[in-house]
Amino acid sequence: QAIQAINGHTNMSAEEFTNMIFQKIDVNNDGELTLEEFITGVERDKDLLELITKSFDLSNVLKVIQSG
Repeated sequence: QAIQAINGHTNMSAEEFTNMIFQKIDVNNDGELTLEEFITGVERDKDLLELITKSFDLSNVLKVIQSG
């Protein structure tokens, strides 16, 4: 939910958000994501790649830590 809020996806529940991701990248539709499926899916979906990249951008956190 925090990742969604950071990226402006607050109109979706955590379950809806997860289902959307699985629909995009669970290529064999088994309800599980292998590391290979995840990497391939993220590489193929520019919007998802941007979302993941923003979600894990910790530069602002590091700035706060460094400044005390």
